[in-house]
Amino acid sequence: MNYIGIDLGTSSVKIVLMDTAGHIIANVSKSYPIDYPKAGWSEQNPYDWYDACIEGMKELLDGQDESTVGGISFGGQMHGLVILDKNDEVIRPAILWNDGRTTKQCEYLNEVIGRDKLSEYTANIAFAGFTAPKILWVKENEPDNFAKIDKIMLPKDYIAYCLTGVHCTDVSDASGMLLFDVKNRRWSRQMLDICGVTEAQMPRIFESSECVGTVKKNIADELGIGSEVIVAAGAGDNAAAAVGTGTVGDGHCNISLGTSGTIFISSKEFGVDSNNALHSFAHADGKYHLMGCILSAASANGWWMDKIIGTNDYAGEQSQITDDDLGNNNVYFLPYLMGERSPHNDEFARGTFTGMTMDTERKDMTQAVLEGVAFAIRDCFEVAKSLGIRVESTRMCGGGAKSELWCKIMANVLGIPVELLESEEGPAMGAAMLAMVAAGEYNCVEDASNALVKVRKTIRPDEKIIERYEDKYNKFRCIYPAIKNVFRTINE
Repeated sequence: MNYIGIDLGTSSVKIVLMDTAGHIIANVSKSYPIDYPKAGWSEQNPYDWYDACIEGMKELLDGQDESTVGGISFGGQMHGLVILDKNDEVIRPAILWNDGRTTKQCEYLNEVIGRDKLSEYTANIAFAGFTAPKILWVKENEPDNFAKIDKIMLPKDYIAYCLTGVHCTDVSDASGMLLFDVKNRRWSRQMLDICGVTEAQMPRIFESSECVGTVKKNIADELGIGSEVIVAAGAGDNAAAAVGTGTVGDGHCNISLGTSGTIFISSKEFGVDSNNALHSFAHADGKYHLMGCILSAASANGWWMDKIIGTNDYAGEQSQITDDDLGNNNVYFLPYLMGERSPHNDEFARGTFTGMTMDTERKDMTQAVLEGVAFAIRDCFEVAKSLGIRVESTRMCGGGAKSELWCKIMANVLGIPVELLESEEGPAMGAAMLAMVAAGEYNCVEDASNALVKVRKTIRPDEKIIERYEDKYNKFRCIYPAIKNVFRTINE
């Protein structure tokens, strides 16, 4: 049998058809718009997601034997607020993970309810992108819409509902809502009360590789597949990517360079960073993970290349940067173009270049962008190290992982080997693997990952470059504290 993995991203949906040996038979990508109604706001129409998924699956299966499709699952952008009325119609556009309108609500949760209480209830504190602050924002600013809410959902779970008619979510995605008791894998009644919603308004919780239902007959007929095709709950995009990169079990690491950037460390045991600089979430493998998230990663490089210097020749721009340049650049870049989450939790932070002189060249600026993202990831890595977590190597995924230069920079900034994989499908591949487990092709998620994920190349750090980057990183980490108050001033 073959399995469909759907990666519902921020700018597009990526869909793969994969066999049980891990071979990608076909893949499709469909884009959809993002709306920015006000500065710092970010919204999408869930109907656009559904249309893109259906059209994408039709294209994916064109010329294929549809009868071989055994299951479907998802990886999806996390934290987005989708609200449905009693007729299961979308009430308002989804408020996305990178939306920064909830400053007031986050301050209320963190300062009035208190970080200690939030951490006790959910293992996390409030960040602007999380779902609970968005619910409070709707309650305070759109009371008519709040009164209509019958179901609260996350982006990928809305697609699962459309396919099956089941209001569902999985433990990994639910962990990012600030409504979920991560340790006990259930809704937090205290947080539901704080937000003024009930458990009846929340979707049913599943493990990521559990079957939530089968494809509704009318949709199965439209796609040409059987109505017995199972749908697995899936996972948040980072947990799905971790499955797709083999980052399961205990002490494994994956770095994703997508629109946002994440460092993801899997663990068999539940644990919380006492400063809550890292997120403590349930993992798609049935266990747990710690995760640091920076809001701009490959998107920062895309901004620099597309909007500032006006080129799509990413490889050409990077080809001018040599090993001798690494760690010897005097330009620094803070990649906080959408504010920052881990570890600063500062929605007012902004992108900056520092250190330019009259001899600064275009390639120095390009290099600074790549290094700035790597240093921001290292900020999260240092928190993990402070907790006694020992990471021996990391795997890479996301669009940025296609740049071997960027992977080399990452290896030397972190001082650990970076493993590149045969398949770079990330969340979509992980989603297909979750569907396979749900269908009984593999006994568990770890078995599927061990069987299907293959390393094609390892980039090892160079001691001389590590030494140069150590000095540069220590200078980089001085910049944000020095201008933190300036960010708040200019945003006023």
